[in-house]
Amino acid sequence: MPIINILPHPEYCPQGVQISAPVGTSICEALLENRINIEHACDMSCACTTCHVIVREGFNSLNELDESEEDLLDRAWGLEPNSRLSCQAILAQHDITVDIPRYSINHAKENH
Repeated sequence: MPIINILPHPEYCPQGVQISAPVGTSICEALLENRINIEHACDMSCACTTCHVIVREGFNSLNELDESEEDLLDRAWGLEPNSRLSCQAILAQHDITVDIPRYSINHAKENH
């Protein structure tokens, strides 16, 4: 199983954390299954940008971006060349390192 290294985030994981998840799992699903309650206002349907992450290592091991994800990412806060929507980024065999941006476009948090 690949390892996801999550860099420290003041709200979701202040110390940073390492988790593992099965190949074929989205980053968002892996985070949520490990009690890292990243925002996902559209319930992982690729309709918002609240689950935006920046993949610091292992970006090329993830599935390719499709057109809808690319279009939505243009609206994400803190967009970088290695940004992904965590609900659309599917794990392969390689370990990755992700950074959860400090802010999202949501002004209020959703309770999922």
